[in-house]
Amino acid sequence: MPSFDVVSEVDEQEVRNAVDQASRELTTRFDFKNTNSSVEYKELSIEMKSASPDRLNAVRQVLEEKLVKRKVSLKSLDYGKVEDAASSTVRQTIKIVAGISSEKAKAVNKAIKELGLKGVSSQTQGEQVRVTGKKRDDLQAVIAGLKEVDLEIPLQFENFRD
Repeated sequence: MPSFDVVSEVDEQEVRNAVDQASRELTTRFDFKNTNSSVEYKELSIEMKSASPDRLNAVRQVLEEKLVKRKVSLKSLDYGKVEDAASSTVRQTIKIVAGISSEKAKAVNKAIKELGLKGVSSQTQGEQVRVTGKKRDDLQAVIAGLKEVDLEIPLQFENFRD
């Protein structure tokens, strides 16, 4: 019976590379001179610092640019609040969301059921959803249907087996 897994993963190395590129760009750009702007990667989170909230937004824009170039989905970023930091600076922490939570897994299962394909079933297995069906065409229809639905998380389709 054909099957595949629906997962939500983030390539940590690509995130680290994007943060490094953004950090290098912040040191060379004239508009970031004397703003103490920085971007750091720490175990599935990114910390941005700058002199003012609008400079922080500019840092965020540079970071998002680099992430998109490296094909990291911006849906996997969970932005925290902008906080005041030492010596009149501001900071913001971004958490990187990987894996499908139980609520999102329920939403994925519901979206699959709403497609109304016969012989297709789905079940949650940890942080992924396994989809099985009688025909390969039905599974490809499920993939196409899930790509159209906005579930606010990046989805990848792996382990396709006949």
